[in-house]
Amino acid sequence: MLTRRRTTIVVPILLALLPAATFSQAPRKSTASAPFSTAHGGLDLAEKGRCREALPLLKKSASVTADKPTKLKMGLAITRCALSLDQVETALNALLWLNREFPDDPDVLYVTTHAYSDLSARASLQLARTAASSYQAHELNAEALEMQGKWDDAAAEYRLILEQNAHLPGIHFRIGRLILSKPEVPTTSADARKEFEEELKIEPNNAGAEYILGELSAQRQQWDEAIQHFSRAAKLDASLAEAALGLGSAYVSAGKFAEAIPPLEGYVKLQSGNPAGHYQLAIAYSRAGRKDDAKREAALQKETTEKLEQEKQRAADALQKQSPGQGAQKPEPQS
Repeated sequence: MLTRRRTTIVVPILLALLPAATFSQAPRKSTASAPFSTAHGGLDLAEKGRCREALPLLKKSASVTADKPTKLKMGLAITRCALSLDQVETALNALLWLNREFPDDPDVLYVTTHAYSDLSARASLQLARTAASSYQAHELNAEALEMQGKWDDAAAEYRLILEQNAHLPGIHFRIGRLILSKPEVPTTSADARKEFEEELKIEPNNAGAEYILGELSAQRQQWDEAIQHFSRAAKLDASLAEAALGLGSAYVSAGKFAEAIPPLEGYVKLQSGNPAGHYQLAIAYSRAGRKDDAKREAALQKETTEKLEQEKQRAADALQKQSPGQGAQKPEPQS
């Protein structure tokens, strides 16, 4: 019998948008430029919070205003006003336009981030109001709990979903992933494996479940089993590059060097900057008698490793520079 339980949707904290924000679809016909008074009148009304009056003026003149800074201000203002008036379509059109016209502008990126966060929060609140007991509401709540690191609470929500719908795809996969996220205990691997196997009974084409089962088999050095899982994962999702690396590595560990070469070659094409792929491919080439190819891959493995170390050092240096006062010594008081 389904346990009744009140569901609380966890939503992100809403942050304020910039003082001005939005745009909408451009009209099909426009003049060369919008009247100065219309554009700036709309901006003035938006800054005063009179969005219902401002929005028609801004929408009318934004697409025909020639001045780029003014266009930017108007687009941002339309976004803010549309959101405040709950005109979602206008807000989305504005965001699309802004990101097309000003893709690297910091104001646009800032407003885009918070606009989508706002829309996400509104949708989740609507879900909580209208369908609090639905599996979608429980799933949304479980995802939020996952993000907070509350693994047991999230798992409880997922299991409640299975009580409602035992054959819903993706839920066993998420529970298995939660088990692996928690601190390891003696039963971690077995418990997680059970969940991923249950997932595949419901959704046989889940490449992620096959891949993780391959990793779990590789950890136990069960290479033939790992090869089967990695092979299925790679066939189910050609974009899952890690499945190709896992397959090639499992072949190498099993001493099947010729079989390891094709998936590893495919991996290094997709992930040329990862030294692990070059390392495994160098071993496979060497053991298969392709000495020149092995030397080339060994050189690439060294090169990519050095690049990664340099990138890590640059990132560490940048963080140190951003930390105020670190490394600076206070001057000694003068007598």
